[in-house]
Amino acid sequence: MSEKNMQPSRFLFCLISISMFILILSSVFLLQSSNSSFIPGSVFRLILANNTLAYFQTNSISNSDRLPYLSSPTSLIDTRRPKSRTRERACLGSYSNKMGALGEGSGKVCDSNQALLKVFMYDLPPEFHFGLVGWKGERGQIWPNVSNASRIPLYPGGLNLQHSMEYWLTLDLLTSNTPGMVRPCIAIRVMNSSQADVIFVPFFSSLSYNRHSKLQGREKVSVNKMLQNKLVDFLMSQDEWKRKGGKDHLIVAHHPNSMLDVRRKLGSAIYVLADFGRYPVEIANIKKDVIAPYRHVVRTVRGDSAPFERRPTLVYFQGAIYRKDIGEKFDESSILRQGGAIRQELYYLLKDEKDVHFTFGSIRGNGTSRTGQGMASSKFCLNIAGDTPSSNRLFDAIASHCVPVVISDEIELPFEDVLDYSKFCIFVQASDAVKEGFLLNLLRGIKREKWNEMWERLKEIVHHFEYQYPSQPGDSIGMIWEAVSRKISSIRFRLHRQNRFRRSQLMGRTK
Repeated sequence: MSEKNMQPSRFLFCLISISMFILILSSVFLLQSSNSSFIPGSVFRLILANNTLAYFQTNSISNSDRLPYLSSPTSLIDTRRPKSRTRERACLGSYSNKMGALGEGSGKVCDSNQALLKVFMYDLPPEFHFGLVGWKGERGQIWPNVSNASRIPLYPGGLNLQHSMEYWLTLDLLTSNTPGMVRPCIAIRVMNSSQADVIFVPFFSSLSYNRHSKLQGREKVSVNKMLQNKLVDFLMSQDEWKRKGGKDHLIVAHHPNSMLDVRRKLGSAIYVLADFGRYPVEIANIKKDVIAPYRHVVRTVRGDSAPFERRPTLVYFQGAIYRKDIGEKFDESSILRQGGAIRQELYYLLKDEKDVHFTFGSIRGNGTSRTGQGMASSKFCLNIAGDTPSSNRLFDAIASHCVPVVISDEIELPFEDVLDYSKFCIFVQASDAVKEGFLLNLLRGIKREKWNEMWERLKEIVHHFEYQYPSQPGDSIGMIWEAVSRKISSIRFRLHRQNRFRRSQLMGRTK
């Protein structure tokens, strides 16, 4: 080939080489720049720390024994935000309006003026919080260092996890003041209580009940009861409590038996609960308190969620069926009065159906994994009232993309003021569920198109029921803080109305 013909080829080759060099150089610059990086260094460090930890936990420690920092070991693999419907996105407005660029990974510390909720947290001694998980800091150290994910104390595994809300909320507040941590700007910890919207009480009450409610050795008072009494003495002596009678205080008591000895004394506070099943209405009610989702114990289905055709089981239930204080057979009115007894009646109605899985089960052995697999291969998953109106099965079903069937007349649902559960759950009254043939006829009559609508909606809202560290846009932690904010607004409204004439009356008395 002549030299004249080779000149255009050489020119084209040089042009392509220079372009590739410029492209590579600009990409390196963008990745390394702290101000314009697509992925900040703090995010890389968090991803590496969390996924490395999850790997070792998955391979060397049973999931039922240790807590992963994320709600499941693969939580950071799928970072896509599920789509939300326009109406409910508007109801969750603070995520789109308040979070701004922070939730997209800016790495900036949340400004208290941008946060939806300003929270003052008492510096209670570790015996009330991380000391209960075995953490021991340096002399005089109250809180663990949350900037290093590998050093954060783990919450005990097994069924303890389902009531671990206070752990996640406390971590989130500590993280809100930690430089470089990426999280939504929903709630931020402030150090001056006069600037706070709410006063948070960092007592791990559910863990205290689960681990320390029984007398040990020569104890005359259990550790759980002792801590509750010490907490009351502390709160009653605080100016923050006296200021509004505790109405702006937030106490997490998610286990139905937590705070049992002092819940009446502290009943003016906002409680974070699983339901109202064991509370009189004057102590806990929907006007002032927040219902929080259980932390599901099965893994969240990621990626390939089985469609209608690949779910051979029509109805799934696995758990406690028999109750010790109830006989084998009951009349319908007895079933409805005693709540959890309906499980036994439904067992007799459904156990012989070929496309129904209704058996006793527990988390022992590989029980949690088997339950997750069973739910993920079922079209409908039963959530039946037990000793309390709510149970973790509802949230296990949501995590498995199995359409929940709720049979619990007194159940309270998390975030129901912004989520329409009827779009992804089926509700059946207890009196109808125990009628022979009613439940199966109802579920078998639901066509694939209708089931697909609910299945798609489950995949859209599942992120609202995840607890993770650090918190992510729209997860359970942010949803709880938003629910608290709405309660605070309502409480502030009532207090302001009460003050309309109180001030003038006080002024009249001083004349």
